[in-house]
Amino acid sequence: MTAVRSSAPQPSARTMLYNDVLAALKTVRDPELDEPLTDLGFVSECSVSTEREVTVRLRLPTYFCAPNFAFLMVADAYDAVADVPGVRRIRVILDDHFASDQINDGVAARAGFRDTFRGLAADELDGLRQDFLRKAVLAGTDRVCRPLLAGRSSAQIVALRLGDAADNPDRERLRARRIELGLPAGDDDPLLVDVRTGRHLDVETLPVHLAQARLTRVSLDANTGVCRGMLHDRYATVGLGEKEN
Repeated sequence: MTAVRSSAPQPSARTMLYNDVLAALKTVRDPELDEPLTDLGFVSECSVSTEREVTVRLRLPTYFCAPNFAFLMVADAYDAVADVPGVRRIRVILDDHFASDQINDGVAARAGFRDTFRGLAADELDGLRQDFLRKAVLAGTDRVCRPLLAGRSSAQIVALRLGDAADNPDRERLRARRIELGLPAGDDDPLLVDVRTGRHLDVETLPVHLAQARLTRVSLDANTGVCRGMLHDRYATVGLGEKEN
């Protein structure tokens, strides 16, 4: 019996590598907004040469975006691409930013933030990243628990478990951020926990926690909208993988 071969063209190795690199970039988040760089339109270009050299160009809403945020994004993009099998050389370039040269050179040299901004930065950015993760957990908590509040007493709310929330992307996103912070994240773990200690909340601390979670979510959503608008005012082109709104 003669085998039937598909007439559909097979993607080239270069195309497959490009797709893998773009998929890796989709995992990189704006540390403050907790949204993928691709969804935000921050990735303006990605190319793969025949020698498997990858060039990624990033852009930001303004020329004066904080350099620590910018450094985190460029460094995270570099690390994500570096983990893609088959990549031989990487160039991640931040364009149109007042500290572009320093950031691009520092990330390429695998220097930390402090060495890149020698004399200006006292520490690395681990603490800042943790602060952003705590905000992401608070915002995610509001998204997940808000539909569960109606008709429940305070005692019933603090007794909720993560597995009681709807099985949807918001819950799994919250779970992932809690894991990154080292917080309990199993289905049987409390839905509401202190974002610094991981301790189960009680009825007395519930109102303040819910208010803080709500405020954090509203703030992140508003900042995301502002950044999208400013980026589109600054650039006329759509970013690679940008999410439509």
